[in-house]
Amino acid sequence: MSIDQHVANIAKQHLGIETLEERKSDSLDFHEVSVWSVDAALRAAFAAGAASARLSN
Repeated sequence: MSIDQHVANIAKQHLGIETLEERKSDSLDFHEVSVWSVDAALRAAFAAGAASARLSN
């Protein structure tokens, strides 16, 4: 899975954002999310990076 796919999956799963593609519409391109969702997304990204580093060693 590519980095872009991982990031898109994290955004969808933790932030409820369907796509990270720019759609040139404020209502579609800007999202209000909770701090606990941002925390979960950042932790998932960190864990994915750590797992990737372990696999490459």
